[in-house]
Amino acid sequence: MNSSALDIETREMTADDLDHVLVIERASFPIPWSRNIFMGEIENSFCHSLVAHVKGCIAGYICFAIICDEIHLRNIAVHHQWKRRGVASVLLSRMVAISSSENARYGTLEVRKSNTPALNLYKKFGFVVEGIRPAYYSETREDALIMWADFGS
Repeated sequence: MNSSALDIETREMTADDLDHVLVIERASFPIPWSRNIFMGEIENSFCHSLVAHVKGCIAGYICFAIICDEIHLRNIAVHHQWKRRGVASVLLSRMVAISSSENARYGTLEVRKSNTPALNLYKKFGFVVEGIRPAYYSETREDALIMWADFGS
């Protein structure tokens, strides 16, 4: 998939991408995923892990699972250099396209209550807040908002 503004391309993540993915992961989250967690995602038949390339560099990634007719967005991050330039939107668009091709109609995710940029992005893709997981994030005890989307409507 391409984005005309930045020429963003996506493809399946491989083990060879993990050094770059881990740099983004560690810069993005207080408790980052490990190499082993990403390997588990890559190897799991229910999961899709994609990287976004801009100018030959990994600019971001997304990991999601498809179970029956539902997707669960598990992880998404963009390198600070490429934030607010459409990378996350391209990754989410690709997730929705893959989900549609696999007959997954619904989507769910958890997001920090304070993460306004992410909330706004997810709302653009049809996600709405449907619940709260109190003190979900162990390092800060911050609540997570549970968001759902119906991609078939």
